Amino acid sequence: MPRKMQWIWRSLIAILVSSLMIATTIALQPTQAAIAPLPDPYLTSGKFAEGEKVFSDYLQTNLKDDKARLGLGAIQFMRGTERLIQSLYRYGMMQTPLNGLVPFLRLPIPKNPQPQTLTYEGLQQVFQAWIDDLATVRNTLEPIKDGNFKLALRLGLIRLDFDGNGKATDDEMLWQIFNAITGANVTEKDAQQFLIAFDRGDALWLQGYTHVLGAIGEFLRAYDSRELFESCAHLFFQRVDTPHKFLITPRRESPDEYGYSFSPFEILDLVSAVHLTKFPLAEPQRMKTILNHLKSIISLSRESWQSILAETDNDREWIPNPKQVSVIPQARVTDDMVKAWFQSLDEIESILTAKKNLPFWRDAKLSINFPRIFTEPRPFDLVSWFQGTAATPYLEKGTVTNMNVWNEMLRAFGSNLFNFTIWFN
Repeated sequence: MPRKMQWIWRSLIAILVSSLMIATTIALQPTQAAIAPLPDPYLTSGKFAEGEKVFSDYLQTNLKDDKARLGLGAIQFMRGTERLIQSLYRYGMMQTPLNGLVPFLRLPIPKNPQPQTLTYEGLQQVFQAWIDDLATVRNTLEPIKDGNFKLALRLGLIRLDFDGNGKATDDEMLWQIFNAITGANVTEKDAQQFLIAFDRGDALWLQGYTHVLGAIGEFLRAYDSRELFESCAHLFFQRVDTPHKFLITPRRESPDEYGYSFSPFEILDLVSAVHLTKFPLAEPQRMKTILNHLKSIISLSRESWQSILAETDNDREWIPNPKQVSVIPQARVTDDMVKAWFQSLDEIESILTAKKNLPFWRDAKLSINFPRIFTEPRPFDLVSWFQGTAATPYLEKGTVTNMNVWNEMLRAFGSNLFNFTIWFN
C-alpha cells in the first residue's frame, strides 16, 4: 500500500478510536439527577393542575423521592378541595345561619349570580368526585417510607379558586378562609410566619384523613337520600330541582329579618329534615368500604404516632411528640395524652373487629356488634337509632368496651378532647 494511503488509514482509525473512547466515557459517567420541584410555588399561586403534572412527571423517574411524593399529595389534596368548593359555587350554595349545622357547608363561598340548578344526581356526582380525589391522594401517599425528609409549607398562603374563574385572588387565601370559618384574627404576616416542616408522620396523618373523609363520602353515597334532598336542599342552594316548587321562595336579606336566626319556615324545614333522615339502602357494598376506611384510620394513626415519637429533632412540627413544640401556639402534647391515645386506638380496633361491643343505652345486658352495621347493612333511620329500635338486629350479649379507657381520655385531654381528636386523627 502506498505510504500516503497508509497515513490516511491510520488517521481514520485514530479518529474512530478516539470517538469511541469519548462516547464510552460519556456513557459511563453518571447522569445529572433531575432537580426536584417544590410544591410551594404551585400552592401559593393556586396552579394546582400545573403542579400536579410537574410532580407526576418528575416522580416517573424518581420513584423513591418521598419528599416530592408528599408534595404531590398536598397539591392533589388542595386540588380536590378546590374542585369541591367550585362545585358548591357552581350550584349556588348560600351563606345562611343553617350552614353552621353542616361542616363542609361552612366554607365562605361567594354568592353565584348565575347558579346552575342542582339535581339529586348532580349532588351525588359531587360526592363521588370528592371520593375519587381522596383516593388519588391516598394512592400517592401510600408508598412513602423515608423517615428523614422534611417538606416546608406555608399553608396559610395557599390560594383556592372558589368561583372557578381561573384566578386565585388574595381574598381566596387559606388564612382569610380560616378567619371566615373560625372568627379568628389571623393576619397575612401571621400566615407568612406559619411555616410547617412536614415529615413522614404527617404524611401518614394526611393519608389517614383521606380515609376519614372518604368514609363520610361513602356513607352519603350508600343511602338514597332523594326525599330529604327534594324537601330540604333549598335551605342551602339557590336553585334546586324539586317537585315542591313552593319551597323556592325569595330569600330573606339578613339573618335577623325575623328577629332571630331562623325564619318560621326554616324551622319547619329543619323539623322535616330530621323526620326525613330515613334512607333506603342504595349501594350496600359501600358500607363494607366504610368499615375498611375505619380500620385503616386506626392503623395509620398508630403508625403515624410511632413515627412522631421516634423523632429527635424539634423543627416546626405540625403534630409534636411530648419533647417537641408545635407550630400551633399553645398546643402542647403530653405523655399522658399519647398514652391515652394509644389505648383508645387499641380499644377502637377491638370494637371494629367485634372483639368488643358498644354499650346499648336501653338494656345493660345487651350490647351492639358495631361492624355488623356495615357487613349486614339495613336502611338508615336517625330517629330509630336515637330511640334504640334500629339497633335491634345488631344486639347481642358480649364483652363491652372498657369505659376506663374513655374516662382516661377525658382525664388526659380535658375539655379540649374533641379538638385534639380532630387534630390527632
